[in-house]
Amino acid sequence: MTTIDADAHVIETERTWEYGEPADEKLMPQAVTVGGVDYWKIDDRLFLRRRNFGHEAPIESQELRDVGARLRHMDQLEVDVQVIYPTLCLIPLTRRPDVELAINRSYNRWMADAWSQSNGRLRWAAVVPWLSIDEAVAETRWAKEHGACAVFIRGLEADRTPSDPYFFPVYAEAERLNLPLCLHAANASFARQELYVNDLMSKFKLPVVGAFHEMVAARITERFPNLRFGFIEATAQWVPWAIIFTNQILEREKRPIPDKLMRAHRLYVTCELIDDLDYILRYAGEDNLLIGTDYGHADTSAVLQALQRLKRQEEKVNPTAIQKILDDNPRALYAL
Repeated sequence: MTTIDADAHVIETERTWEYGEPADEKLMPQAVTVGGVDYWKIDDRLFLRRRNFGHEAPIESQELRDVGARLRHMDQLEVDVQVIYPTLCLIPLTRRPDVELAINRSYNRWMADAWSQSNGRLRWAAVVPWLSIDEAVAETRWAKEHGACAVFIRGLEADRTPSDPYFFPVYAEAERLNLPLCLHAANASFARQELYVNDLMSKFKLPVVGAFHEMVAARITERFPNLRFGFIEATAQWVPWAIIFTNQILEREKRPIPDKLMRAHRLYVTCELIDDLDYILRYAGEDNLLIGTDYGHADTSAVLQALQRLKRQEEKVNPTAIQKILDDNPRALYAL
């Protein structure tokens, strides 16, 4: 059985911003130190560096200084493939389309370089410039050709929710390229960031839950019948409630209610070891749950041994479901 880490991360460094065009150098994040604290300076704003930095993984692996070291650590963790999401781009960085485009292009080319050295073991979610929708389509296409296996989107992008038709050109291109749209716990709204400054759930996690419902209720899954959707790093304990609520909306609107909502609408959710999987599986079914380690981070979702520990839960969880969570389902979502 292949073991796939469906949610790993990388910590960006100065090298991340060396892959852009020379003309864009002035737009890239600049490393600065103020009062002994390290920051990225972007568009005249300061953002903490290593704000979510785990201490269990080797730094050269977290920062992709040494791809071989990362692969060796994956071997120790019994992980065959990691799907990597960004760290810095989990928060809003700029309102300027040119700055966003420069940052995202350089990040994607950095990740493509790492993928090219990994023998296919390091796959990644493309960060596309949502403020420039035509460029976002082009970047989606480039990323697919260079090892990306998903398109990364936050619960709010360009001051819009994910069901806004503004995003449809990227959705159509992702569908054509067999790339899933993955909503990771994150936030691109400065207003939301400031409003929920101490409320991590409202700021990062709840937009994922809302998007799960929104994609079905707003008929996005019908408009793009071959597009898959991932909901990443928000646990899965909310899934039964979200399914029940969404089915209520479908019933009220006299729309078909499938036996398994997630399978019918191609919705995939990452679970965590804290989740009551036996309960969740009754609603979700076995074909749409994944698990990740949150590799590189130090927040509540970070468990480097999560996949190993799930393998040992056969007395509590159906072994077939465990195999699907570790292999079949992430393989299906990410088309690995």
